[in-house]
Amino acid sequence: MRVWRLHLSALLTLFVVLGVGNAQTRQSGLLFLTPQLQAMQRDPDTNPISLWRDQGQALWSAQCTGCHPKTEAMKDVATHYPKLVAINGMHQLRNLEDQINACRQRTEHPAKSLEDADTLSLSTWLHTQAQGLPVDVQPPTNAPEALVAWQAALTQGTQRYATRLGRMNLACVHCHDGKVGTQLRAEVISPAHPTGFPIYRLNWQTLGGIDRRLRACYSGVQAQVPAPGSTELRQLELYLKVRANGMPLDGPSIRR
Repeated sequence: MRVWRLHLSALLTLFVVLGVGNAQTRQSGLLFLTPQLQAMQRDPDTNPISLWRDQGQALWSAQCTGCHPKTEAMKDVATHYPKLVAINGMHQLRNLEDQINACRQRTEHPAKSLEDADTLSLSTWLHTQAQGLPVDVQPPTNAPEALVAWQAALTQGTQRYATRLGRMNLACVHCHDGKVGTQLRAEVISPAHPTGFPIYRLNWQTLGGIDRRLRACYSGVQAQVPAPGSTELRQLELYLKVRANGMPLDGPSIRR
């Protein structure tokens, strides 16, 4: 069984790197919203995400323009995360919310959590700037050891996507590949293409990042939930983002 799981993960990694499907045939989660939620998504007067977007714009002007005076130069930054960075001689994956907090600490602002309103507001602002641009998460080219670490993280993320978890004994692949379009309680299952984050979920009554959504999936299958920002979640996010390479970012977006 273990050998089969590794072979399956290796195949999934190969398919992702080679780009199985294309940006036209892969589907965004927005297509699986009800007509009412799609209308809310399109209407700036009723879309609650505008509150975080406006706050993010104000925070950017107040805290970020000293280092990044040209907003246009940051237009595509949200398309490239997660990235591999070197910290104390170790390679570590960092997503956009991680990077926002690292920048905050570097400029002597108080550290915030991944789900802090300021963190999510800045992420919302940067994702808004990148709307319509293709996801473009690429391996590092600056050092061979970094490339090895990135590929290892991608392989681990691929394996996690295919590994059964929790009391329900389900893997991500069972729902987000095998049951796309079917009803799960009040939800319609969408493909695992994370182009819409951050998301405002009606059952959360607030905005959340991909870290929170992945942890909710662990909870949903009654598995042990990883800690926020854990390596496990970053590896899975890397796999999902590489899987979505070439698809246009259409978030921040609404979900049920």
